Amino acid sequence: MLGLPRGRSELEDGKVTPLDVKAGDRILFGKWSGTEVTIDGEELLIMKESDILGIVENTKPAAKK
Repeated sequence: MLGLPRGRSELEDGKVTPLDVKAGDRILFGKWSGTEVTIDGEELLIMKESDILGIVENTKPAAKK
């Protein structure tokens, strides 16, 4: 698992805004988002938080009625 920075810096006032995404979150992103890298044989995708379209909160399939 890769770590995340503690937040993004707001250049005007120097304050750090916490990230909305956490390590281990399942996310949605566009087809051309991010940069592919390989670290220790594992293929990973690095991207800016602004490229994230959403965070998947419930991964369980919906119950059939």
